[in-house]
Amino acid sequence: MTISQEMLAAAARAVRLLGEDRAAEMGEFYRRLLRPDGGFADRAGKSDLYYTVFGLQACSALGVDLPVGSVRSYLQGFGEGRQLDMVHLGCLARCWAVLDGEACPPPVRSAVLRRIEACRSADGGYAQQTRRPAGSAYGCFLALGACQDLGADLPDAGGAARCLAGLAVGDGSYANDASMPVGSAPATAAAVMVLAHLRLPADARSADWLLAQHDPAGGFRAVPIAPEPDMLSTAVALQALRKLGADVSAVRPGCLAFARSLCAEGRFAGHGADTALDGEYTFYGLLALGCLEE
Repeated sequence: MTISQEMLAAAARAVRLLGEDRAAEMGEFYRRLLRPDGGFADRAGKSDLYYTVFGLQACSALGVDLPVGSVRSYLQGFGEGRQLDMVHLGCLARCWAVLDGEACPPPVRSAVLRRIEACRSADGGYAQQTRRPAGSAYGCFLALGACQDLGADLPDAGGAARCLAGLAVGDGSYANDASMPVGSAPATAAAVMVLAHLRLPADARSADWLLAQHDPAGGFRAVPIAPEPDMLSTAVALQALRKLGADVSAVRPGCLAFARSLCAEGRFAGHGADTALDGEYTFYGLLALGCLEE
């Protein structure tokens, strides 16, 4: 399975932990986020391609029927992605894949792949901008995900592996980029997922390092000095640990309690102080629960 397919499968498993009533409530939450133009709303209530990724993935996982015609029209409005940066190119690729992988127009597929490859950095990895000397863990994750979503192989997988090796901190964690050589849970999870899909080993200590980021409050911290855990770090850490085959039984009760503490009104908050309605963090809540489902 692709990274996208693995995320969808995990999010779908979350329904068993949520229960039918709560899952239906979340489905209604995403229906409210769907705008008339076919996109999903950001925190300001406007259609946004980035948030549309999470809306489409969540609706697919929850079994919510979508107005496919209007969503397709929304995606077609971005054309070949000439005005999009690396992040949003990846979003466009994933939206087409979740909607219907066969429906992506061939010119769009070719153009997005060319633009993704233009973000290859001098060290063989991928950056979020063109002509950069060094790539990032997130850039490599975006590039691999986009290629998978568009049915293509990652060109020069060895280059991406070398980039990630250069981001290994030495304690099992990975930094996102060379400018901040400090390991984080999201960057480590991204590196683990990329390397696993390239059939290459991550740092042998990555599982232990990720497990060490589990906070007494129940979730995972982004970095060791973070004041509190958050939903994004919890979800991606659990996904990476599952990919590594790590035993998460010791942290499972706390993570379940943490996720449930952030769930209200048909959505998940990003952290304890977050009060905004957000389709992104609600999807990460589904991903976290799905990775905990036994």
